[in-house]
Amino acid sequence: MIKQLTALFVLITSVSLTASASDMKLVILGTGNPNADPDRSGPALAVVANGQPYLIDAGPGVVRRASAAGLEMPSLSMAFITHLHSDHTVGLSDLIFTPWVLEREKPINLFGPPGLAAMADHISKAYAVDVSMRLNGAEPANETGYKHITTEIAGGYVFTDQNIQVEAIQIDHGSFDAAFGYKFTAGDKTIVISGDTGPSDTLEKAAMGADILAHEVYSAETFKTRPPVWQNYHSQFHTSTHELAAIANRVKPKLLVLYHQLYWGATDEDLIKEIRAAGYNGPVVSAADLDVFAVPSEPNAK
Repeated sequence: MIKQLTALFVLITSVSLTASASDMKLVILGTGNPNADPDRSGPALAVVANGQPYLIDAGPGVVRRASAAGLEMPSLSMAFITHLHSDHTVGLSDLIFTPWVLEREKPINLFGPPGLAAMADHISKAYAVDVSMRLNGAEPANETGYKHITTEIAGGYVFTDQNIQVEAIQIDHGSFDAAFGYKFTAGDKTIVISGDTGPSDTLEKAAMGADILAHEVYSAETFKTRPPVWQNYHSQFHTSTHELAAIANRVKPKLLVLYHQLYWGATDEDLIKEIRAAGYNGPVVSAADLDVFAVPSEPNAK
Protein backbone atom coordinates (compact mmCIF):
# COMPACT_ATOMS: atom_id res chain seq x y z
CA MET A 1 0.00 0.00 0.00
CA ILE A 2 1.24 3.52 -0.79
CA LYS A 3 -0.33 6.54 0.86
CA GLN A 4 0.45 10.00 -0.47
CA LEU A 5 1.61 12.35 2.29
CA THR A 6 2.81 15.41 0.36
CA ALA A 7 4.04 16.26 -3.09
CA LEU A 8 7.49 15.18 -1.96
CA PHE A 9 6.91 12.15 0.26
CA VAL A 10 5.07 8.89 0.33
CA LEU A 11 4.52 6.55 3.25
CA ILE A 12 5.20 3.05 2.02
CA THR A 13 4.31 -0.30 3.54
CA SER A 14 4.85 -3.81 2.16
CA VAL A 15 7.10 -2.74 -0.70
CA SER A 16 10.74 -3.46 -1.55
CA LEU A 17 13.27 -1.10 0.03
CA THR A 18 15.70 -1.47 -2.87
CA ALA A 19 13.46 -0.55 -5.78
CA SER A 20 15.80 2.12 -7.11
CA ALA A 21 19.50 2.72 -6.60
CA SER A 22 18.88 6.46 -6.31
CA ASP A 23 16.23 6.19 -3.58
CA MET A 24 16.79 7.48 -0.07
CA LYS A 25 14.41 6.20 2.59
CA LEU A 26 13.80 6.46 6.29
CA VAL A 27 12.72 3.12 7.77
CA ILE A 28 11.12 3.21 11.20
CA LEU A 29 12.26 0.04 12.98
CA GLY A 30 11.12 1.05 16.45
CA THR A 31 9.30 4.05 17.91
CA GLY A 32 9.20 2.86 21.51
CA ASN A 33 10.72 3.94 24.79
CA PRO A 34 11.47 2.11 28.06
CA ASN A 35 7.76 1.26 28.42
CA ALA A 36 7.20 -2.36 27.32
CA ASP A 37 4.63 -1.64 24.60
CA PRO A 38 4.22 -4.82 22.50
CA ASP A 39 3.28 -2.77 19.44
CA ARG A 40 6.36 -0.54 19.56
CA SER A 41 9.87 -1.95 19.54
CA GLY A 42 12.67 0.01 21.13
CA PRO A 43 14.04 3.08 19.37
CA ALA A 44 15.78 2.20 16.12
CA LEU A 45 15.72 3.70 12.63
CA ALA A 46 17.45 3.02 9.33
CA VAL A 47 18.37 5.41 6.57
CA VAL A 48 18.59 3.41 3.35
CA ALA A 49 20.65 4.82 0.46
CA ASN A 50 21.46 2.86 -2.69
CA GLY A 51 19.97 -0.16 -0.96
CA GLN A 52 22.41 -0.01 1.97
CA PRO A 53 20.89 0.47 5.45
CA TYR A 54 22.57 2.72 8.00
CA LEU A 55 21.03 2.04 11.41
CA ILE A 56 20.45 4.61 14.12
CA ASP A 57 20.26 3.09 17.61
CA ALA A 58 19.65 -0.50 18.63
CA GLY A 59 16.61 -0.72 20.84
CA PRO A 60 15.06 -4.08 21.78
CA GLY A 61 13.68 -5.92 18.76
CA VAL A 62 15.90 -4.13 16.24
CA VAL A 63 16.94 -7.19 14.20
CA ARG A 64 13.48 -8.71 13.92
CA ARG A 65 12.03 -5.35 12.96
CA ALA A 66 14.77 -5.01 10.33
CA SER A 67 13.79 -8.41 8.96
CA ALA A 68 10.11 -7.43 8.93
CA ALA A 69 11.07 -4.29 7.01
CA GLY A 70 12.79 -6.39 4.34
CA LEU A 71 16.35 -5.44 5.23
CA GLU A 72 18.81 -8.23 4.40
CA MET A 73 20.64 -9.60 7.41
CA PRO A 74 24.15 -9.45 5.83
CA SER A 75 23.56 -5.75 5.09
CA LEU A 76 23.19 -4.86 8.79
CA SER A 77 26.80 -3.79 9.10
CA MET A 78 26.66 -0.10 10.08
CA ALA A 79 25.07 1.53 13.14
CA PHE A 80 25.20 5.00 14.69
CA ILE A 81 24.31 5.20 18.38
CA THR A 82 22.83 8.42 19.74
CA HIS A 83 23.57 7.80 23.44
CA LEU A 84 24.05 4.96 25.88
CA HIS A 85 20.65 4.72 27.57
CA SER A 86 19.62 1.06 27.75
CA ASP A 87 16.44 1.46 25.67
CA HIS A 88 18.65 2.60 22.77
CA THR A 89 21.35 -0.06 23.18
CA VAL A 90 20.02 -3.35 24.61
CA GLY A 91 19.61 -4.58 21.03
CA LEU A 92 23.35 -4.26 20.38
CA SER A 93 24.07 -7.90 21.21
CA ASP A 94 21.34 -8.92 18.77
CA LEU A 95 22.75 -6.60 16.12
CA ILE A 96 26.33 -7.82 16.63
CA PHE A 97 25.59 -11.55 16.59
CA THR A 98 22.30 -12.45 14.87
CA PRO A 99 23.20 -11.14 11.39
CA TRP A 100 26.51 -13.04 11.70
CA VAL A 101 24.60 -16.26 12.43
CA LEU A 102 22.56 -15.39 9.33
CA GLU A 103 25.69 -15.10 7.15
CA ARG A 104 26.93 -11.54 7.56
CA GLU A 105 30.65 -11.73 6.80
CA LYS A 106 31.67 -8.13 7.51
CA PRO A 107 32.40 -6.97 11.05
CA ILE A 108 29.77 -4.49 12.17
CA ASN A 109 30.89 -0.85 12.29
CA LEU A 110 29.59 1.03 15.32
CA PHE A 111 29.79 4.79 15.82
CA GLY A 112 28.76 6.59 18.98
CA PRO A 113 29.73 8.41 22.16
CA PRO A 114 32.57 7.53 24.53
CA GLY A 115 31.73 4.36 26.41
CA LEU A 116 30.39 2.57 23.34
CA ALA A 117 33.63 0.65 22.76
CA ALA A 118 33.63 -0.71 26.30
CA MET A 119 29.97 -1.65 25.96
CA ALA A 120 30.59 -3.54 22.70
CA ASP A 121 33.70 -5.22 24.11
CA HIS A 122 31.81 -6.43 27.18
CA ILE A 123 29.01 -7.78 24.97
CA SER A 124 31.57 -9.69 22.91
CA LYS A 125 33.13 -11.17 26.06
CA ALA A 126 29.69 -12.18 27.34
CA TYR A 127 29.10 -14.24 24.20
CA ALA A 128 32.58 -15.78 23.98
CA VAL A 129 31.24 -19.29 24.60
CA ASP A 130 28.69 -18.92 21.81
CA VAL A 131 31.31 -17.59 19.40
CA SER A 132 33.71 -20.42 20.22
CA MET A 133 30.98 -23.02 19.71
CA ARG A 134 30.02 -21.60 16.33
CA LEU A 135 33.62 -21.27 15.15
CA ASN A 136 34.83 -24.62 16.45
CA GLY A 137 31.71 -26.76 16.60
CA ALA A 138 29.82 -28.63 13.92
CA GLU A 139 27.71 -25.74 12.66
CA PRO A 140 29.19 -23.61 9.85
CA ALA A 141 30.17 -20.01 10.63
CA ASN A 142 32.51 -17.46 9.09
CA GLU A 143 35.37 -16.03 11.14
CA THR A 144 34.73 -12.31 10.68
CA GLY A 145 31.03 -11.42 10.92
CA TYR A 146 30.81 -11.56 14.73
CA LYS A 147 33.49 -8.89 15.18
CA HIS A 148 32.85 -5.21 15.74
CA ILE A 149 34.81 -2.09 14.80
CA THR A 150 33.82 0.71 17.16
CA THR A 151 34.57 4.40 16.62
CA GLU A 152 33.91 6.77 19.50
CA ILE A 153 33.05 10.19 18.14
CA ALA A 154 33.01 13.81 19.30
CA GLY A 155 30.74 15.35 16.66
CA GLY A 156 31.24 16.63 13.14
CA TYR A 157 31.53 14.50 10.03
CA VAL A 158 32.08 10.93 11.17
CA PHE A 159 31.53 8.75 8.11
CA THR A 160 31.46 8.96 4.32
CA ASP A 161 31.15 6.29 1.65
CA GLN A 162 29.92 6.14 -1.93
CA ASN A 163 26.29 6.37 -0.78
CA ILE A 164 26.09 8.81 2.07
CA GLN A 165 27.76 11.34 4.37
CA VAL A 166 27.02 11.26 8.10
CA GLU A 167 27.40 14.18 10.49
CA ALA A 168 27.09 13.74 14.27
CA ILE A 169 25.39 16.66 16.01
CA GLN A 170 26.12 17.29 19.69
CA ILE A 171 22.91 17.47 21.74
CA ASP A 172 22.05 17.53 25.45
CA HIS A 173 20.35 14.57 27.07
CA GLY A 174 20.23 13.82 30.75
CA SER A 175 23.61 13.91 32.44
CA PHE A 176 25.48 12.29 29.57
CA ASP A 177 28.75 13.97 28.67
CA ALA A 178 28.06 13.18 25.03
CA ALA A 179 24.87 12.47 23.08
CA PHE A 180 24.24 12.93 19.37
CA GLY A 181 21.70 13.46 16.66
CA TYR A 182 22.70 12.54 13.11
CA LYS A 183 22.41 14.15 9.70
CA PHE A 184 22.51 11.88 6.64
CA THR A 185 23.22 13.47 3.27
CA ALA A 186 22.99 11.74 -0.09
CA GLY A 187 23.46 14.14 -2.98
CA ASP A 188 20.97 16.96 -2.37
CA LYS A 189 18.81 14.92 0.02
CA THR A 190 19.03 15.13 3.79
CA ILE A 191 17.49 13.19 6.67
CA VAL A 192 18.10 14.39 10.22
CA ILE A 193 17.52 12.24 13.32
CA SER A 194 17.18 14.05 16.63
CA GLY A 195 18.03 11.29 19.08
CA ASP A 196 16.82 12.02 22.61
CA THR A 197 17.06 15.73 23.26
CA GLY A 198 15.35 18.86 24.42
CA PRO A 199 15.24 21.83 22.03
CA SER A 200 18.74 22.11 20.54
CA ASP A 201 20.26 25.03 18.63
CA THR A 202 22.89 22.74 17.08
CA LEU A 203 20.27 20.30 15.86
CA GLU A 204 18.13 23.10 14.45
CA LYS A 205 21.06 24.51 12.52
CA ALA A 206 21.89 21.12 11.02
CA ALA A 207 18.25 20.40 10.15
CA MET A 208 17.42 23.64 8.31
CA GLY A 209 15.40 22.74 5.20
CA ALA A 210 15.96 18.99 5.64
CA ASP A 211 13.89 16.65 3.52
CA ILE A 212 12.95 14.68 6.66
CA LEU A 213 13.38 15.64 10.29
CA ALA A 214 12.65 12.68 12.59
CA HIS A 215 12.27 14.08 16.09
CA GLU A 216 11.42 12.65 19.50
CA VAL A 217 8.40 14.17 21.24
CA TYR A 218 6.15 14.05 24.28
CA SER A 219 2.56 15.20 24.76
CA ALA A 220 2.46 18.67 26.30
CA GLU A 221 -1.08 18.07 27.50
CA THR A 222 -0.70 14.72 29.26
CA PHE A 223 2.67 15.88 30.62
CA LYS A 224 0.57 17.88 33.10
CA THR A 225 -0.53 14.62 34.74
CA ARG A 226 3.01 13.39 35.37
CA PRO A 227 4.63 13.43 38.85
CA PRO A 228 6.76 16.54 39.50
CA VAL A 229 10.03 14.58 39.50
CA TRP A 230 9.31 13.30 35.99
CA GLN A 231 8.06 16.68 34.82
CA ASN A 232 11.41 18.13 35.88
CA TYR A 233 13.33 15.49 33.94
CA HIS A 234 11.29 15.48 30.75
CA SER A 235 11.01 19.26 30.54
CA GLN A 236 14.80 19.53 30.59
CA PHE A 237 15.88 16.65 28.39
CA HIS A 238 13.01 15.87 26.01
CA THR A 239 10.90 17.92 23.59
CA SER A 240 7.20 18.70 23.99
CA THR A 241 4.73 18.97 21.13
CA HIS A 242 4.57 22.73 21.68
CA GLU A 243 8.35 23.07 21.58
CA LEU A 244 8.60 20.87 18.51
CA ALA A 245 6.04 23.00 16.69
CA ALA A 246 8.24 26.06 17.27
CA ILE A 247 11.33 24.14 16.14
CA ALA A 248 9.62 22.93 12.97
CA ASN A 249 8.43 26.44 12.14
CA ARG A 250 12.04 27.62 12.25
CA VAL A 251 13.61 24.59 10.54
CA LYS A 252 10.88 24.12 7.90
CA PRO A 253 11.54 20.45 7.09
CA LYS A 254 9.75 19.10 4.06
CA LEU A 255 8.39 16.37 6.35
CA LEU A 256 8.37 16.20 10.16
CA VAL A 257 8.27 12.62 11.50
CA LEU A 258 7.48 12.07 15.18
CA TYR A 259 9.15 9.06 16.79
CA HIS A 260 10.17 7.84 20.26
CA GLN A 261 6.84 9.30 21.34
CA LEU A 262 5.82 9.63 24.98
CA TYR A 263 2.03 9.52 25.04
CA TRP A 264 1.01 9.05 28.70
CA GLY A 265 -2.51 8.33 27.49
CA ALA A 266 -2.49 10.55 24.41
CA THR A 267 -2.80 9.16 20.86
CA ASP A 268 -0.94 9.83 17.63
CA GLU A 269 -3.84 12.03 16.58
CA ASP A 270 -3.57 13.97 19.84
CA LEU A 271 0.14 14.63 19.23
CA ILE A 272 -0.62 16.01 15.77
CA LYS A 273 -3.46 18.16 17.15
CA GLU A 274 -1.15 19.59 19.81
CA ILE A 275 1.46 20.46 17.21
CA ARG A 276 -1.17 22.08 15.01
CA ALA A 277 -2.62 24.00 17.96
CA ALA A 278 0.88 25.31 18.70
CA GLY A 279 1.03 26.85 15.23
CA TYR A 280 2.82 24.37 12.95
CA ASN A 281 0.97 23.74 9.69
CA GLY A 282 3.62 21.90 7.69
CA PRO A 283 3.62 18.20 6.73
CA VAL A 284 3.82 16.03 9.86
CA VAL A 285 3.16 12.39 10.71
CA SER A 286 3.40 10.43 13.95
CA ALA A 287 5.26 7.28 12.96
CA ALA A 288 4.51 3.66 13.75
CA ASP A 289 6.96 0.77 13.65
CA LEU A 290 7.73 -0.36 10.07
CA ASP A 291 6.62 2.88 8.43
CA VAL A 292 8.88 3.80 5.51
CA PHE A 293 9.21 7.36 4.26
CA ALA A 294 10.71 7.67 0.80
CA VAL A 295 12.28 10.81 -0.65
CA PRO A 296 11.52 10.60 -4.40
CA SER A 297 14.39 11.03 -6.83
CA GLU A 298 12.73 13.94 -8.60
CA PRO A 299 12.19 17.05 -6.41
CA ASN A 300 8.60 17.51 -7.62
CA ALA A 301 7.66 13.84 -7.92
CA LYS A 302 4.03 12.96 -7.23
